[in-house]
Amino acid sequence: MSSELDKYSKQTNIRLIVGFVLILLLIGDGLIYLIYGKGSAIFGLICIGLGFVPIIFIWASLAIVEKIAKKSRVDEIED
Repeated sequence: MSSELDKYSKQTNIRLIVGFVLILLLIGDGLIYLIYGKGSAIFGLICIGLGFVPIIFIWASLAIVEKIAKKSRVDEIED
């Protein structure tokens, strides 16, 4: 039962993240394109991309820490 809930939770989180990115790109950058033009929309995409760099860095760091913690937990159980 627990693995089903974990799978559902991960699937929901992925869908929320994808939805957020799509809304950000389509509505946010789309409005920039409509109001200010193509050049500004390209710059907006660059800014959005650079804004994701720290988020991706933090996510990767936490994923590495999680793997280390799981490996450490498994090693403790085996000893």
